[in-house]
Amino acid sequence: MSNDFYAVVGHPISHSKSPRIHSLFAEQTGEPVEYTAIQAPLDGFAATVGQFFESGGKGLNVTVPFKEQAWELADNRSARAEKAGAANTLYQNSEGQLVADNTDGQGLVRDLTVNHGVQLKNARILILGAGGAVRGVLGPLLEQQPTSLTIANRTVAKAGALAKLFRDEAGATSLNACGFEAPDQPFDVIINGTSASLQGDLPPLRTNVIAAGTVVYDMMYSLQTTTFNQWALDNGAVRVLDGLGMLVEQAAESFRVWRGVQPDTAPVVEALRND
Repeated sequence: MSNDFYAVVGHPISHSKSPRIHSLFAEQTGEPVEYTAIQAPLDGFAATVGQFFESGGKGLNVTVPFKEQAWELADNRSARAEKAGAANTLYQNSEGQLVADNTDGQGLVRDLTVNHGVQLKNARILILGAGGAVRGVLGPLLEQQPTSLTIANRTVAKAGALAKLFRDEAGATSLNACGFEAPDQPFDVIINGTSASLQGDLPPLRTNVIAAGTVVYDMMYSLQTTTFNQWALDNGAVRVLDGLGMLVEQAAESFRVWRGVQPDTAPVVEALRND
C-alpha cells in the first residue's frame, strides 16, 4: 500500500518537530502516512497549498506566519477554526473543497486536563497575551467552564476586543480583560500565551498572582525551563508546565481529523523529551 502524503508549512520550518511527531504516530498506529516539512515563500503560501493538494497531498499543518492566511484561503471552516480566526490544519473534503480546522485549543486543554490532571472547571484562569495563540485557545478553555477567565495584555484594548468576541461563549464564566500589571490576586491556572519568554522577556506581572497551588503553563517549550516558568518558580509556583505536550496533542487531533484514528500521545512526548 502506498503512503498518503501530509506536511507542515511555515517560514522558517527547519526547527519543526511535526515530521518527527507524525512519523511516530504513523509507526504507532500503522497508518500509511508520510509527513514532511515545507518552507513556503512569505508571499507564496496560497500557491504552495494549491500545489500540494494538486499533486495528491492529503492534509497540511500550518504554522507561523501562515495560520491567518490558511483561515482566509479555506472554502469551509470548522466552528473552532471560525472563532479562532486562524487555522493550523487543512484538508480537502469529498467535494474537493479546502477545509480549515484549528486544533490548538483542543491540544492545550487535553495536555492540561488529561496529561497533567489539571482541573479547569470552576478554576480561576489568567491567560497572558491577546494575539493569535490566545485567540486560538479561548473557545476550548471556556468550554471547560472555569469560574473566571482573565485576559491580560500589554495593550488592554486588544484584550478587551478578544473578551468581547468570546462573550457569547462564556456562559456563567466571568470573562475579563486588563493590562499585565492589573491582576493582584492569586489564580488557579496561569497560561502564558505570549512569545516573550523565547526572547528572555517577561510580562510585568505582580508576583501575588501565584499561590502555592497555582499551576503555571507556558505555551512555549524548550529543553531548559522557559524564562516565564523560571520566574514562576522563583516566586513560589510549585508546578510549572511547558507547551511540548500541547504541541503533541494538537498534532494528535490533526491526525485524528485526517485519519479517524486517535494516537497515544504519552510515548511521543517522552520520545521528544529524550531526543
